[in-house]
Amino acid sequence: MASFGIWVLTIFLVFQSGYGFYLPGSYPHKYKVGDPLSVKVNSLTSIDTEMPFSYYSLPFCKPAEGVKDSAENLGELLMGDRIENSPYRFKMYTNETLIFLCQSGKLSADEFKLLKERIDEMYQVNLILDNLPAIRYTVKEGFVSRWTGYPIGVKFQDMYYVFNHLKFKVLVHKYEETNVARVMGTGDAVDVFPSGGKGGSDVPGYMVVGFEVIPCSVMHNGNLVKDLKMYDKYPSEIKCDTTTVTVPIKEGEPIVFTYEVAFEESDIKWPSRWDAYLKMEGSKVHWFSILNSLMVITFLAGIVLVIFLRTVRRDLTRYEELDKEAQAQMNEELSGWKLVVGDVFRAPSHPALLCIMVGDGVQILGMGVVTILFAALGFMSPASRGTLITGMLFFYMILGIAAGYVAVRLWRTIGCGDHKGWASVAWKAACFFPGIAFLILTILNFLLWGSHSTGAIPFSLFVILLLLWFCISVPLTLVGGYFGAKAPHIEYPVRTNQIPREIPAQKYPSWLLVLGAGTLPFGTLFIELFFIMSSIWMGRVYYVFGFLLIVMVLLVVVCAEVSLVLTYMHLCVEDWKWWWKSFFASGSVAIYIFLYSVNYLIFDLKSLSGPVSATLYLGYSLFMVLAIMLATGTIGFLSSFWFVHYLFSSVKLD
Repeated sequence: MASFGIWVLTIFLVFQSGYGFYLPGSYPHKYKVGDPLSVKVNSLTSIDTEMPFSYYSLPFCKPAEGVKDSAENLGELLMGDRIENSPYRFKMYTNETLIFLCQSGKLSADEFKLLKERIDEMYQVNLILDNLPAIRYTVKEGFVSRWTGYPIGVKFQDMYYVFNHLKFKVLVHKYEETNVARVMGTGDAVDVFPSGGKGGSDVPGYMVVGFEVIPCSVMHNGNLVKDLKMYDKYPSEIKCDTTTVTVPIKEGEPIVFTYEVAFEESDIKWPSRWDAYLKMEGSKVHWFSILNSLMVITFLAGIVLVIFLRTVRRDLTRYEELDKEAQAQMNEELSGWKLVVGDVFRAPSHPALLCIMVGDGVQILGMGVVTILFAALGFMSPASRGTLITGMLFFYMILGIAAGYVAVRLWRTIGCGDHKGWASVAWKAACFFPGIAFLILTILNFLLWGSHSTGAIPFSLFVILLLLWFCISVPLTLVGGYFGAKAPHIEYPVRTNQIPREIPAQKYPSWLLVLGAGTLPFGTLFIELFFIMSSIWMGRVYYVFGFLLIVMVLLVVVCAEVSLVLTYMHLCVEDWKWWWKSFFASGSVAIYIFLYSVNYLIFDLKSLSGPVSATLYLGYSLFMVLAIMLATGTIGFLSSFWFVHYLFSSVKLD
């Protein structure tokens, strides 16, 4: 009972730490005119280095009350988000101009050098108001581009200019209370807002539905700000021109920061306020990807149909129609897959490793399917930072039961019902993939710690992750293993000969065919993979989880078909060692995804600077590829196991 209490407490703490979870379209915050609005800052980010840094690592203005961390969940910390308060203060529906923020101290040599480095590396400042990231619009050749955040500064003719004046525009939508309960929703959720009673409509309320920023480089007069305090009015006119830069940074000189804010009433409804961020681009490309995948599936399904209906069924029907004497004569003339009937269920090499990898594959596949399903239903909006990662961790831990059950039951099946060693298999299944993941993350974390990046996982979070692993995931996997040991093992339909049959020499290496099989699953997902990679590494918001769910289903079907066809081809040439080959026939898609990741690094992330950034990219890619290999390989193995069991259960040979 004590251990059960620890599990419940830990799960409760995980969800308490992630209380920022909400659906898009729910929990609007109503402000009255003049109510204070607080702007928060997130980590500085860049697509050039992929290493986030704290906002206050640069000489920016700090809040008068001191820097404080906002509530964070596990997902935010793992993603490198560090949300803190900022000195920017607004009043609802109150336009303000010429607001003096602060004058930094004289730039030291180190601060000057760091500012230049961050500008060269194209770092962006990320501001948040009422959970909406600041968005910036740029127009180039008549095409409007949307960007989250704004650059720290710009380099022009060997001089570095910092954006020290911010022009904010806050879009608000009037909240009108009526005597009738009103329903708001986006399909993701429906919230009922009750009437406020008498006098409720006398004071109008507003909701924040947009947050835009225009950065400017403005030359300030240092003598004018000597006696000014934070939020005082700047005594001279400030002209914000986005086409010119006027304040070069110099060592030993301070920087003056100012801002202005304008409120504008908008027709945008509160549930639709994230549309500007989640606007789906390239929907035709997504549909093309799905149609391409459907063509691959149809082609493979045709081959599978031929195998089942024309070859297998024909042989089985012919065999069943013969009498015993004719069957005995036919046994001497058997060819192809029927010859390996006494060896097809012979235990593979390294059976424990296969069981462990299949068990972990079931866990990862289940986590992926459930997470994408919930995300497609709108439960994991980008509006709630870190929810996706937190949800993945939670589902992965819970599905430890499935990993233990599948690994142990497969172990017992291979051992013909022997219970011996099931606990060891369950324990290894609980530690195999998480152990490799911890090794990769620890090495990458040392690199991030050495770079003083906020992307580094704090030591306290490492302890929490270890506790989640050993106090929840491992016990659940052992529980699943216990149920797998109690469940009846799968009976083989035919007996295995004592002496293994010699495999005839093949015209070409069978592993070559196995590795080549991965191209078909890769063909179903490589277009969607581009959008996912762009979301992870180019800072774009990915929210087309409906498309991703369809692609996931198609990938499962293609992996099953590819592995099934390859297994049948190997059996036809009397190669009975199908266990590992069926796993890697579909699992080899991971090789092509890793090669695609290297290609993406070279051709799409050309500006990725420094060996540390490249090492981080390749390390995270390796982690992702390992998970994909286990998941897709499991699909291939389980479908092949079912196929072989079905095929030989119809054949009764002595």
